[in-house]
Amino acid sequence: MNGSRWMRLLAALLVLGVATAACGDGEPAVEPDEPDPEVVDEPAEDDEPEVVDDDEEIEVDTAQRGDGTLRIGYLLPETGTLAFYGPPTITAVELAVEDINEAGGVLGNPVELFSADEAGDAAVASTSVDRLLADGVDAIIGAVASGMSLAVIDKIIGAGVVQCSPANTSPTFTTYDDQGFYHRTAPTDALQGPVLAETMLGEGHARIALMARADDYGQGLADETEAALEEAGAEVVAKVIYDPEAATYSAEVEQVAGAGPDAVALISFDEAAQILQELIEAGLGPADFPVFGAESLRSTELPLDVDPADETVLDGLQGTAPISRADESFVERLEEFNPDLTDFLFAGEAYDCAVIIALAATAAESDDPGVFVEEMIDVTRDGTDCTSYAECAELLEAGEDINYNGASGPIEFTDVGEPERGTYEIWEFSGGEIVTVGEVESTF
Repeated sequence: MNGSRWMRLLAALLVLGVATAACGDGEPAVEPDEPDPEVVDEPAEDDEPEVVDDDEEIEVDTAQRGDGTLRIGYLLPETGTLAFYGPPTITAVELAVEDINEAGGVLGNPVELFSADEAGDAAVASTSVDRLLADGVDAIIGAVASGMSLAVIDKIIGAGVVQCSPANTSPTFTTYDDQGFYHRTAPTDALQGPVLAETMLGEGHARIALMARADDYGQGLADETEAALEEAGAEVVAKVIYDPEAATYSAEVEQVAGAGPDAVALISFDEAAQILQELIEAGLGPADFPVFGAESLRSTELPLDVDPADETVLDGLQGTAPISRADESFVERLEEFNPDLTDFLFAGEAYDCAVIIALAATAAESDDPGVFVEEMIDVTRDGTDCTSYAECAELLEAGEDINYNGASGPIEFTDVGEPERGTYEIWEFSGGEIVTVGEVESTF
């Protein structure tokens, strides 16, 4: 890393961890009278995600809306290829519900929490949403994967239920016709693309090859990175959008090698291990050639997936990842809540989704999503600063407007219900471990 280029960056991120047993079926994950909770852009998704049974009539329980009890469901990865994102997000949601209920709940009643699995599969996610809607939830937290959210968003909107994702980063959602019901606490990749580009430029690279999976996440981040590189005067010599289900990536790697780049950026997910193996065989691995990535490569398990005999095989690979501005006390509370946690990505954002939903219902004095959706944006900006549900709810009860600054930091929703800025870690593999090189903020 070029020292002069990055001396402006803040160093030393606290990288945390989380792992947990997921809740079961459609029963409340936290009983309203005795909360007992269990309970990282970006996950994989399909370019044109399948929307399953979208035209079929869905059983939606609306009889309980406005009855004074806020019901929140989560649609997060308990199983499947995205399951490692589940522990931090599920843990954080359950901690948030416990905090809300210990502060008196919403509208004088405990919040009820229902669990469902997105599973990295559109059919499973759709069935899970059906079950949550039949349970009468007022809001759904999730999905983690942008593709999974795109597969079910119309179903959730059609039911008049609020959705808040802690991890969707696809730029698609910024302009999606969600009728105001969709929100996210993770920043769009329109903010991360320039950071990834600047990371490569800061190392002196000017001829970049992009490899990205053919889905909404991969294509979106690749497009934003390409635009930022070209605006800065660099050349994208190859942009290879590949099928993540392919049996081999030798043709794609050959295309990259033939373009003569001086660096490669890989926007990938669980297929990354195979692609990196093939890049290494072609002499384009991190030991011989500059390789960059995003948060989906930020896993200490990845080097051993590439070469079980050499945990240092990816040393030198650099990347970017959205991070929370969580303070140490929040981290300590998460670790105390679940001592088995080993990761932290998107935990603060998941916690904030739950709190924002609860504050919106409190501000609207209604648990009806058609009513409190109008407060989802307002509770995050243009009011008195507050940092917890208890503090913010007290201000609301006193008739004040609030500006919730949560576990992931100041949120400041834009008019379309997403953060106006993002903070990103610059990370690198070293000795088989992930080290933080710096931190940078990106804003519109």
